[in-house]
Amino acid sequence: MSNIKKAFENGKAFIAFITCGDPDLETTAKSVRAAVAGGADLIELGIPFSDPTAEGPVIQGANIRALSGGVTTDKIFDLVRELRSDVTIPLVFMTYANVVYSYGADSFISMCRDIGIDGLILPDVPYEEKDEFLPICRKYGVDLVSLIAPTSEGRIAMIAKEAEGFLYIVSSLGVTGVRGEITTDLGSIVSVVRENADIPCAIGFGISTPEQAKKMSGYADGVIVGSAIIKILEKYGREAPPHVGEYVRSMKDAIR
Repeated sequence: MSNIKKAFENGKAFIAFITCGDPDLETTAKSVRAAVAGGADLIELGIPFSDPTAEGPVIQGANIRALSGGVTTDKIFDLVRELRSDVTIPLVFMTYANVVYSYGADSFISMCRDIGIDGLILPDVPYEEKDEFLPICRKYGVDLVSLIAPTSEGRIAMIAKEAEGFLYIVSSLGVTGVRGEITTDLGSIVSVVRENADIPCAIGFGISTPEQAKKMSGYADGVIVGSAIIKILEKYGREAPPHVGEYVRSMKDAIR
């Protein structure tokens, strides 16, 4: 059984996204632990990339801050090793194909397995091109998490049938970021998934308030929050971890 499924065993899952190295790796480690203490069920660790096409200005800013602070993929691997001394919830990497290519896909994905990363999300790799990575992920037991966007329409069933770990449902068109309201017909997307696969679905992009989280958790098995957490890190810097923990707790309480 995929370790990722554990995130969905205790009711609705709260998934937190944190960019590694913003403002520094020590703060990332403290923020991850604070999120776990606050009730996060799974954490997406963003590996910074110079051209993160799916990200809005908030997460782009985090990528720039992390890269200018000298973060490297190897340092992030070390961070995960250290986190795994006490963090037991599922961890997945979210990054871009280039990061994996430049490291060497086999080396990168085998390292994921060795350090305890359960899954990989590559938002710039469309379903049709996932075969470049999927066989390697399967070889090392790392779930390649698929994304479904509002524009996926005719492809939803196809993507759902082959999905691993959990399905990342993108709530809105465009890039990541906090949104005032989410107008996509998520109910119908989730029902197509349910008809085709027995896999947990989590909704992300644009969720920032407890009210939004509660509403979205009505459609899906979990909610994913990134930009709102990054804003806390941007605002408080090294003092952010307790604020991250508090925010995660309020969001987890909203979806219980």
